[in-house]
Amino acid sequence: MTPDYKNKNVAVLGAGRSGKAAALLLAEQGAKVTLLDSAPEEKLTGLEPLRARGIYLLCGPLAEEDPTVYDLGVYSPGIDPELALAKNFSRKNIPTIGELELGFQFARVPVIGITGTNGKTTTTELIAQMLNACGQRTVACGNIGKPLVEAARENDDLVVLTVEVSSFQLETIREFHPEISVWLNFAPDHLDRYPSVREYREAKLRIFENQTASDTAVVNVAEHLPALSPRVITFSAWTNDGDFSLADGWILFRQQPVLQLAQAQLRGPHNAENMMAALAVGRARGLSFEAMVPPLCAYRAQLHRLEFIRAISGVEYVNDSKATNLDALEKALLSATKPIVLIAGGKDKGFAFDSIAPLVARKVRRAILIGEIAASVARDWREATECELAPSLSGAVERAQAVAQDGETVLFSPGTSSFDMFKSYADRGDQFRALVRGLPNPTP
Repeated sequence: MTPDYKNKNVAVLGAGRSGKAAALLLAEQGAKVTLLDSAPEEKLTGLEPLRARGIYLLCGPLAEEDPTVYDLGVYSPGIDPELALAKNFSRKNIPTIGELELGFQFARVPVIGITGTNGKTTTTELIAQMLNACGQRTVACGNIGKPLVEAARENDDLVVLTVEVSSFQLETIREFHPEISVWLNFAPDHLDRYPSVREYREAKLRIFENQTASDTAVVNVAEHLPALSPRVITFSAWTNDGDFSLADGWILFRQQPVLQLAQAQLRGPHNAENMMAALAVGRARGLSFEAMVPPLCAYRAQLHRLEFIRAISGVEYVNDSKATNLDALEKALLSATKPIVLIAGGKDKGFAFDSIAPLVARKVRRAILIGEIAASVARDWREATECELAPSLSGAVERAQAVAQDGETVLFSPGTSSFDMFKSYADRGDQFRALVRGLPNPTP
């Protein structure tokens, strides 16, 4: 049953896209809404539609010290519980939910929830493209760009919602219940947010919390998950133990070939697993492989995901700025078929890089390191490959061109987040692309 928010005094924490969408949805339901953000008002945008709906805005210290005891607080995904804004709420014992939970309350169709440390966005888009092509109208939303609360306001013509789900969003669920859950993989990440890997993993595992025996969980067979209530479909590109497996360039379902990788636009075993997960979702929704394979093969990855930029003097330049953790960097290295000059580094997120040193030794001829973690990575890889530090991304690209040889790849795969030097991974990738396109192409 959809909650009744009429005349309820509700605060929404965070004035980003999801926070603004949550505030508008609540206002439409008759709630008295206050939107709070720690940033000064002049740094916020898109406020006029909110004011037109009677939504009150509190910014800066006024938001962090707001004494009001609300009926409910709604957290945007990026709100860290340790921030002053959130702690002000916890001190007052105000009930809270997240934007994901609020959106689910108003979703009038089933939900597919996709989580994992890496590959969430690609798999969410694969599933959405496949379902739409097969006549099952959906939209990719959640952590992917369009918030679930925004999609929930517009879902009259949809038959299912395809939702990318982050650990941050799962922290605050109550009833969130995907008809199909997808667990792609797990690796250490966000240790600047979580006290340990265990807490990060426990947050992600909540995706299964409300599922029942009538639901489906699509899981990587390599993961050691607790006993699950839903029926399980498994996949792996590395073993033949799953329902979906990989052999001789084919994705197999129970040892029968269903998709030839050479026909697809995506490359690498990690992308084979993403396509397996999409096929498993489609099978759970009653689709045939014959219908699913063409749209999956036609899918092209978003920018910043092993994106080929250009070749100069026989050297390929690849932008993998979306690699914001060590597992993503590892997958990029495993996908490479040529010797690598690697540009890596960025924000110190609390984990070491020594675990992939053996892989670096096999794949990377030279590492050029940037950001606040650069010196630490150089120490972790001192026995694996030759490392040098660059003061900026521009300097790293120039140095990479100077040392890269014909037949090699300059791979920009940072292995950590961007916020020490850039606005986002997309900003970081855009700058890398522009720098590479601006490099001179020596004439023979």
